[in-house]
Amino acid sequence: MSDEQPEQPPGLADIKVDTTNLYREELITDLRVASIRKLTPIKPDGSDDPSRPALFTGQTTLMSQGGPVPVQCQLEATTLEEAAAQFPQGIQEAVDRLVEEAREIQRREASRIVVPGEMPAGGLRGPGGGSGIIS
Repeated sequence: MSDEQPEQPPGLADIKVDTTNLYREELITDLRVASIRKLTPIKPDGSDDPSRPALFTGQTTLMSQGGPVPVQCQLEATTLEEAAAQFPQGIQEAVDRLVEEAREIQRREASRIVVPGEMPAGGLRGPGGGSGIIS
C-alpha cells in the first residue's frame, strides 16, 4: 500500500467559508402550496447577527402539461408576516417572468433560419420522399 494522498483537483485547497456572510436557514410551510425560506444572518459563533437583515424567499410548485414546475421569488420583507402577505404577488410575478421567457424562447426558435449544414436528422423531405433540396 502506498502512503500517497490522492491528488486534489486544482482550486479545492483555495475554497474558504466566508464567515462574514453566514446565514441560518429556516423553512416555513403551510403544507399545501406555500414554502417560505427565511435566512437569518448569524455570526461565526452561531449567534444571531442583528446588524444584517433577514432574507426571505417564496417557493411553490405549479403543475404544467410538461410536469411540475418549481417557482421561486424574492420577498422584500422584514418579518414572516410581511413575507406571507407578499407571497401571492411575488409568485405571480415570478410566473409572469417564466411565461415571458418561454415565449421569447419560442419566438427565437420560430424565427431561426435553418441552413443546410444544420438540417434536422432525416433532412426536409417533400411528398415524394425527395432530398429536400430545391433547385
